[in-house]
Amino acid sequence: MRTSYPPIIAACEALGKKAAEHVENYGHGIEDRLTGQHETAPWNEFSYGVSDRGASVRIPWQVEVDQQGYIEDRRPNANMDPYIVTRLITDTVCSVLDA
Repeated sequence: MRTSYPPIIAACEALGKKAAEHVENYGHGIEDRLTGQHETAPWNEFSYGVSDRGASVRIPWQVEVDQQGYIEDRRPNANMDPYIVTRLITDTVCSVLDA
C-alpha cells in the first residue's frame, strides 16, 4: 500500500467482506456511536471513499493523488481491545495483499 494504489483498494474491499466480524470486535456500544450521522457511516453498512469522513474506511485525498499511502478505518471505538483490532485489520488486509 505504501508504494501503489491498487493494494489500497484491495484492502478496502477485503475489509468490506469481513465488516460484520470487524464491527463485532471494534468495541462495546459501537451501534450507539456509528449512527450514520455526524460524519460516521452506520455500523451495519460498509463503505470506503477518498476524503470521505462519512465512510467506514477513509482514503486520504493525498493518497489518491500520490497513488500510494495508507487508509483509515474509522470504526473502532475507544474501548476496543487494540490487540484484537490490530490482528483483525492486519489479517484481513494482509490476506488479500499476499494473494
